[in-house]
Amino acid sequence: MTAATLNEVLTAACDDKSAVVAFVVHGWEDAKAYVEAAELTNRPIILQAGPGCRKHTPVAILGQMFRHLADAAKVPIVCHIDHARTYEECATAVECGFTSLMIDGSALPLEDNIALTSHVVALGHRHCLSVEGEIGAVGYQNGAQSSLTDVDEAERFARETKIDALAISIGNLHLQTDHTTTIDLDRLRTIEAVTPMPLVLHGASGIDPAMRRLLATEYRVKKFNIGTEFRQEFSRSLRGFLADHPAEFDRLKILSATIAPMRDLAVQVINNLAP
Repeated sequence: MTAATLNEVLTAACDDKSAVVAFVVHGWEDAKAYVEAAELTNRPIILQAGPGCRKHTPVAILGQMFRHLADAAKVPIVCHIDHARTYEECATAVECGFTSLMIDGSALPLEDNIALTSHVVALGHRHCLSVEGEIGAVGYQNGAQSSLTDVDEAERFARETKIDALAISIGNLHLQTDHTTTIDLDRLRTIEAVTPMPLVLHGASGIDPAMRRLLATEYRVKKFNIGTEFRQEFSRSLRGFLADHPAEFDRLKILSATIAPMRDLAVQVINNLAP
């Protein structure tokens, strides 16, 4: 099956009152685990290359890896650039085979965010790709503070940029290591009332699975970015394997031992958001 666009999988999620998991990828082992989970559940997923991943591995390599997995998969797989900050990053992603772009101008003044995002939307739509933008800023646990999404700004941003998906800040946090996030449902309802497109929550590792399901089935949150939860599982499984096999030195065997545990967790997370 060929790689899908973000718009294709999120439109289907709106139709069946589900949501799609956007997995933050850091290497071959976790990407493979996520695609195996997608096939086991018969559900689409999104593979994301964030700034940290792109700093570690060239975008051209990531694009080829994502497309290889997507084109061989039995279910739709979106190949997505996450938190690109410039038009040039997005243009490079298009050249490297990505099917979806996330331009993050949330730190900019509203006018500049609209201008940058609109420029990327024109690029993406010219190539029949999807574009996600962000209004408001999602902070980090024990780090940068959030700036909750202003409803009026969200309405204007969505209307003027013509984005395909809108990332919002309603209490969600990046790098949250436990499920203690409190979601501002009142703010979410008002944002839904003034915007037409699927909504996105970054930092979904901190959201309790029961709340994730509620947001997927009763609200218009259709994309959940989940990374920390799986980085924790990778660490647990890696440490467990090394503890059980202290003499093992083959990096391929060591890293491959993380695939099954991450796949099994991914199956649970995907199923939780399925109809």
